[in-house]
Order: sequence, then structure tokens, then C-alpha cells
Amino acid sequence: MKKQQRRKFKLQRIEPHQLTDRLLLINLYLTQGLTLIIGLVWIFFQQRNPLDLLALPDGWSFVIYGLGLAAVMLIIDFLLSSFMPEDSMDDGGINNMLFQNRPIWHIVCIAAIVSVCEELLFRGAIQHAFGPYWTSIIFALIHFRYLNHWLPTGWVFLSSYGLGYIYEQSGTLWAPILCHFLIDLISGLAIRFRRGK
Repeated sequence: MKKQQRRKFKLQRIEPHQLTDRLLLINLYLTQGLTLIIGLVWIFFQQRNPLDLLALPDGWSFVIYGLGLAAVMLIIDFLLSSFMPEDSMDDGGINNMLFQNRPIWHIVCIAAIVSVCEELLFRGAIQHAFGPYWTSIIFALIHFRYLNHWLPTGWVFLSSYGLGYIYEQSGTLWAPILCHFLIDLISGLAIRFRRGK
């Protein structure tokens, strides 16, 4: 009987240029699935019901909060990208790889999935435990691809703090979900159509 050779499982860092489109999507959906599971488990341990967090509010004020913050963030992001050197906002090319060849319907799906999963974890679970400041620090650290540059790291922190603020002011998770969705959608579409030009 032949002795079977065991393959050694080895973790190694992959640079963005080594990612295939398929691997990038697998990574995206796995991390979002994990984010959702952690968020749901954390909310259950807090003895809260995630369905209550996702219940649609009676009024429409959350739309004003979500649209308002999204507009402010998009304007600031546009100004930063216009006046700052391009490499100061570099994420390693991940966003370009993710959106530049993606169909519009898929960009909408990605923006929706990311906004719901991340807001459920960060605003719904973590902010409930630690408040908006520490949640924003964790949120910035999770977006580790920006950590090589202080400007995008600071911008992710401030964006997260804004999302936490509108969550507290509106009293519903739908305000930060809407804002997060719009930011990701518009950014993704901008990358997609910039490639077209």
C-alpha cells in the first residue's frame, strides 16, 4: 500500500495583481457571509432580535439622513480625489478590479449585499456594544487595504463615524444601510463608466 502524501496547507499573502476575477468574487462573498454570520450571532448574544433591527420604520426621515450623508460623503470624496495625488487614495487596485468590468446589475447586488451585511455587524452589533468611536476604529482596521495610506484610513474612519451618527439620530439601521449602499453603488458605477471612457 502506497503512503499517501499530505498536502501542506500554507497561508500566504496574495497581491491584488495575483487575484483572478473569480477569486476576487469568492473572497468578497465569503467575507460578506462571514460578516453577516458574526453580526447575527453577536446580536443574538446581546439578546436582541435582528428582525427588529431590520424592520422598516414608520416615517421616511431615515431617507433624508441616508441621502444627505451620502451626498456629503460623495462630494468630499470627489474633492479629495481631485486635489490629492492619486497614490494617496490607493487601495491596491481592488476597487478597480472589482467594478471595472462588472455588469451594472452585479454592481447593484454587490452594493446591496455589502451595505446590509456590514451595517448589521458594525452599526447593529458592534456600535451597540462599544459606541460609534470604537466601532469606527474597528471599521477602519477591517478595511486593511487602506492602512498603507493615512488619508483613506482617516476617510474610512470618518465615514464610519458618520454612519454611526445617522444610525443614532434616525433610530433605524436603514439610514446607514441606504447611505452605504448609495456610496458603494455610485463609486462602483463611476469606476465602471470611467473604464468605458
